[in-house]
Amino acid sequence: MASLVEASKQPECPYEVVLVASNVTDAPGLDFAKAQQGDAATAHAPDIDGKPALAEARTNLSILPVRPAGGAWSSVNDVMKYVAMELAEGKLPDGTTYISKEALLARRAPQVAVGTDVTYGMGLVVDNQYGTTVVHHGGDMIGFHSDMIWLPEHGVGAVILTNADPGWLIRTVFRRKLLEVLFDGNAEADAQIAANAKTFFDELAAERKLMTVPADPAEAGKLAASYANPALGTIVVGRKGAATTFDFGEWSSEMATRKNPDGTISFLTIVPGFSGLEFVVGDKTLTLRDAQHEYVFKARG
Repeated sequence: MASLVEASKQPECPYEVVLVASNVTDAPGLDFAKAQQGDAATAHAPDIDGKPALAEARTNLSILPVRPAGGAWSSVNDVMKYVAMELAEGKLPDGTTYISKEALLARRAPQVAVGTDVTYGMGLVVDNQYGTTVVHHGGDMIGFHSDMIWLPEHGVGAVILTNADPGWLIRTVFRRKLLEVLFDGNAEADAQIAANAKTFFDELAAERKLMTVPADPAEAGKLAASYANPALGTIVVGRKGAATTFDFGEWSSEMATRKNPDGTISFLTIVPGFSGLEFVVGDKTLTLRDAQHEYVFKARG
């Protein structure tokens, strides 16, 4: 992890990566097509067997209508320049003022309590749980996970940009590791990241054992050609050899089947980056559920 901090300080960084959090609306880094023409990072995620694979990242374009909430293309060096400005309380390297100190610090003022020692200001998390102030803000999209971190009392900053799931596992532990290195803290981060990774891949393997891939041909044969929901749109069922696919318009996935304890059958997406989306088969219906909603897709025709 220390090498990531060291690399961020190098003047010539060859990598073009994604920063998923930005408050800039007119920067060239917001042009997805232009950014991906260069030496750009590509989103990755584990496949259903836990092996690295290219991720289904087309759904990342869904960030476009909600700009400037995220989706800016940048590099470690450029984000570190931003962090340096935060540490300099609004000053650029030549001493000119980019933003007033008062306005900059006002963004760190607590607005929402996240925990006993953690608050959220204006787009920034302020964390005092280890006895020193850590300001950070990160972001997540499929295959891309990021964080920018600075310790205003110590003049230290770091940036972590990843282009693979489960990159989110590294982000919090990276902050912990940085503090351990700086302040001779108890060595907990290495064991924590190892345990987190083991849990993630163990759960992935356990889910895999319950799936039939390719999808059960007998169950796939009962599906209609397409389904529709007034809120979410249309699913077109397809076949590619032995595989059953669901095409959602903006993206598609091969499907697995799973027999549930209640006797129902589910079709689940298995495309890397967007696996595990579950559709329960009903009477000429497919039902998708989240924590608060139920979406029923009805067979068409």
